[in-house]
Parts: sequence; structure tokens; C-alpha cells
Amino acid sequence: MTGREIAIEFTEMFDDFDVKDINTMLAKNVSMDMLEFFATYADRFADDCEKKGLVLDDMRGRLPNLLIIGYIIRVLEERLT
Repeated sequence: MTGREIAIEFTEMFDDFDVKDINTMLAKNVSMDMLEFFATYADRFADDCEKKGLVLDDMRGRLPNLLIIGYIIRVLEERLT
């Protein structure tokens, strides 16, 4: 599988996960330190955007998910290659 194929398949699966599935997947693959880092980084990013006049209120809560998805896709790539 290519990295793109892994990413596409994972994001399609992720869309179908319920909260329990997501929490289980995170517990098995992402340390609490990394989860905290992503949440903090996303907040800082949103704050910086607001300072520049961009309002990300709707996105603020989803930014950590985007970062985590990218991280998990990378982990999957490493495990499959």
C-alpha cells in the first residue's frame, strides 16, 4: 500500500468509528503526552489565527483530531512498510 492509500483507507474507517472505537484506537497507539501536545498545539494555533483576524471557533475542537489522524496515519505507514 502507498502512503496515500493508507491515509484514504484510515480516514474512511475513522469516519465510521464511534467514540469507544476512537478511544480504544488512541489508547493503543498514542501516548497521553502526545494527545496533550496535540491539544495544546491546536489551541495555540487557533489563538495565533485569531490574533491575525481569523476566527476558528468551529475548528478549534477539531484541530487536535486532524493532528492525531496525521500521526496515526504515519504510525500505520511505519508498521506496514
